[in-house]
Amino acid sequence: MAALPSRWPRWLYSAALYLLSPLVWRRVWREHALTNRRRERLGLIRRQSDGTPQLWLHCASVGEVLAARPLIDALLERYPHHRLMVTTMTATGAERVHALREARRQAGQTERLQHAFVALDYPGAARRFIARLEPELAIFFETELWPNLLTACQRRGVPTAVVNGRLSPRALRGYRRVRPLMAAALAQVDWLAAKSRGDAERFRELGMPVTRTDVVGSLKYDMAPDEAATAESKRLCTQLGSRPVWVAGSTHPGEDEQLLDVHARLRQSYPNALLILVPRHPQRFDAVATLCRERGMSVARRSRGEWPGERTAVYLGDTMGELLTLYGAADLAFVGGSLVPVGGHNLLEPAAMGVPVLTGPELANFADVADTLRHGGALVEVSDTAMLADTLVTLFLDEAERHRLAEAGLAVVAANRGALARTLLGLQQLLQVSKR
Repeated sequence: MAALPSRWPRWLYSAALYLLSPLVWRRVWREHALTNRRRERLGLIRRQSDGTPQLWLHCASVGEVLAARPLIDALLERYPHHRLMVTTMTATGAERVHALREARRQAGQTERLQHAFVALDYPGAARRFIARLEPELAIFFETELWPNLLTACQRRGVPTAVVNGRLSPRALRGYRRVRPLMAAALAQVDWLAAKSRGDAERFRELGMPVTRTDVVGSLKYDMAPDEAATAESKRLCTQLGSRPVWVAGSTHPGEDEQLLDVHARLRQSYPNALLILVPRHPQRFDAVATLCRERGMSVARRSRGEWPGERTAVYLGDTMGELLTLYGAADLAFVGGSLVPVGGHNLLEPAAMGVPVLTGPELANFADVADTLRHGGALVEVSDTAMLADTLVTLFLDEAERHRLAEAGLAVVAANRGALARTLLGLQQLLQVSKR
């Protein structure tokens, strides 16, 4: 186990958390799921009384849960006598985990996947959470570094790992402002499985010891669309027929307006073209539906069972957990968060579904994935909406190029798999050390 670092940065951080409690609680009060009690935010989760050993995986929200799906499935398969507690910070993440639980239940699998909201990172809440959960191993996904939770794990002898470790240059600039705190937190991480050399170097700059860091690749390449999603994609594709269909996934405020303008230009060349629009956050579904109508575009909402007819301009993907399915139903896929300064989203999701990938210029969060797709000839980049509209028209005319891009994307995903096996090996070694 790592040596206990200097305590003063964490004390100052905890004091700041207490001072900001009204703001913190106002935010989390909105993040409520009917399946969970709000008291879980204080570490008051249900204790397990049957002695079954626990693994713990923390994912921030729905995007991380989806990216962690291969790891979740593998942990449940590899450790059949353990329960796996997956915690989230957001209600949308909670809904995604519960959907995974329901899918496993329907498949006749035992109830070993559980969910709770992670405790807010107050010292007392963190201690209660770890004491009640009693995990044999704590796994934090991507950049979820909570100083008091890490401290609580170390004090109870729980080994900790950060997997699919991701730290963008922009995030690094923010964390540099609190480097003593981050260095103290990282000193308590027993193993960092970074997804790229660049990410490993940025973690090292914050204080992560090189001796406890390995570059294992991105778990996102190990995603395997399930049979149900693939079958639903094929069904949608068949029902939509031969009309030009493109999807814009994980879109943000200020981006939807741009994409609707692009779609209006596209429909000048292809009057029956359909845009499948999937906003990133569910609280925006109604607002985006209104926006479509204000732009004079007829819209069908998937959540209401409405079907896009020949005159429908926009099919609103206002459901949770169906982004992969909707990507697979389209001829072309634009990944959102890239026309506004968000940093982009997962470019590999449409690639894994065999759909050509388009993106805007804002790619800070997925620069390494973009480089890999670019090198494999599987990424179409546009600088602005005018270029996006022209590119869509060109690609809808060129079926051969669409096919080449789709095949190139599938080849890139296949060639870069393996992070899951390397991650599981590292976690197994941590578990073995903890049991000595």
